[in-house]
Amino acid sequence: MQSDNRPLSPHLQIYRLPFTALTSISHRISGVLLCVGALVLVYWLTALAGGPRSYATANAVLGNGFVQLLMFVWTFVLFYHLCNGIRHLFWDAGYGFELETARKSGMAAIVAAGVLTLVAWIIALSV
Repeated sequence: MQSDNRPLSPHLQIYRLPFTALTSISHRISGVLLCVGALVLVYWLTALAGGPRSYATANAVLGNGFVQLLMFVWTFVLFYHLCNGIRHLFWDAGYGFELETARKSGMAAIVAAGVLTLVAWIIALSV
């Protein structure tokens, strides 16, 4: 019996995912992460409605440095999902399917999400 040294099929060690595939996967993952973040928002709103003691407890939990970092990341995820969703709306209208245009619009969505995240946090911290 002769052994072939060829790979059976493309896998991640050989096949490199295209940038547009990575942005598509990231869009789906960001939607899931937004659902998790929405649960935190519901916790905060419930604590707010629960009175001063529950609100103080929620602020103590959510004011933790690690939780603040997670909220910063969640803010980026929110803006990424928004910007990439706008990109998908253009695709739904039939625009932007060319490979170079799709790559540029994906990069623009990431950069815009980063800028919007920084602006939102600068405004929130200055208030």
